[in-house]
Amino acid sequence: MDTAAHPTLSLVRELIALRSPTPDDGGCQALLQRRLAPLGFACETLVSKGVTNLWARRGMTAPLVCFAGHTDVVPTGPLEDWISDPFVPTLRDGYLYGRGAADMKSSLAAFVTAIEEFVAAQPDAPGSIALLITSDEEGPATDGTVKIVERLAARGERIDYCIVGEPSSAAVLGDMIKNGRRGTLSGTLTVRGIQGHVAYPQHARNPIHELAPALAELASTVWDAGNAYFPPTTWQCSNIRAGTGATNVIPGSLELKFNFRHSPETPREALQQRLEAVVCHYGLDYELEWTGWGRPFLTARGALVDAVTDAVRAVTGLTPLVSCEGGTSDGRFIADICPEIVELGPVNDTIHKLNERVRVADLEPLSAIYRGVLERLLVVHAARR
Repeated sequence: MDTAAHPTLSLVRELIALRSPTPDDGGCQALLQRRLAPLGFACETLVSKGVTNLWARRGMTAPLVCFAGHTDVVPTGPLEDWISDPFVPTLRDGYLYGRGAADMKSSLAAFVTAIEEFVAAQPDAPGSIALLITSDEEGPATDGTVKIVERLAARGERIDYCIVGEPSSAAVLGDMIKNGRRGTLSGTLTVRGIQGHVAYPQHARNPIHELAPALAELASTVWDAGNAYFPPTTWQCSNIRAGTGATNVIPGSLELKFNFRHSPETPREALQQRLEAVVCHYGLDYELEWTGWGRPFLTARGALVDAVTDAVRAVTGLTPLVSCEGGTSDGRFIADICPEIVELGPVNDTIHKLNERVRVADLEPLSAIYRGVLERLLVVHAARR
């Protein structure tokens, strides 16, 4: 392979070969640092509870353009169901296969090669460039990006524009970018009953039966209608556990795990109150624990959305759809110190699946798009100011 002709492909293959199931970094960030240091980046590593984080910055003047992403990947699933080893990057039929190929080691590689080309062409460009990289995005996200954001906020360091490399494209590279995400709110509801023999239900209380009408109401509730940017808030039950496994025993308790994906139209506190009101209405003996949340964020059309849209159009000929669909991302943490955030990355049809892959022909164009964003924000936009 001609690495000079395919620098992004070469780097992403190196990254896939470094095994990094969450929260392990697997040496990926050290590889990135070796590429960034010669460009003048000052690199800081922050380790928190086994999670490795990297903040790398070149320059100290505004505006600061940051590329954000993660080196950790989801578990592979059954190895025997992969066509090839998920940690052996494999080229086949125009695609690169491997765990993390799309989510999101291709974006990481494209970040680096875009920056290398930009710095070579514009060594004295105004402003600054940074990378914010974690190994805790696919996990609980408690010791990753949030820790870097806290450190930056404590020393008054803010980001002007952030491009998150999550795989945002739907069918072809650049057809969609994300300018916001819904909030997430998770919880565990425990309903207490009385265990007993199924032949003597009068001496027991079945928590499954007692929960059923409340569960039906929660599943059918219209929480809000969304807005021009966000789809409506949804509630989903993700798991129910009850019983001993025996068919002749009425369970003594039930555990239900659930999640909201919510628009800004309904604040987190309102969702909590409405859910608890439903549970109380049915007289359940319950315990409710809220286990995690992330607030929604939105970047209105402006300098960053325009720069990304123009860069995508220049490289692909497409005008990307600007959307807030999908799950959440670490942009929810970055929003605390950055007013404009856009997610832009490869096609997402195989993320978290067996035989994850990325189209080889998309890799260098993705790098060119990232470089185009830098040019528009640090050169063209600066010249207009």
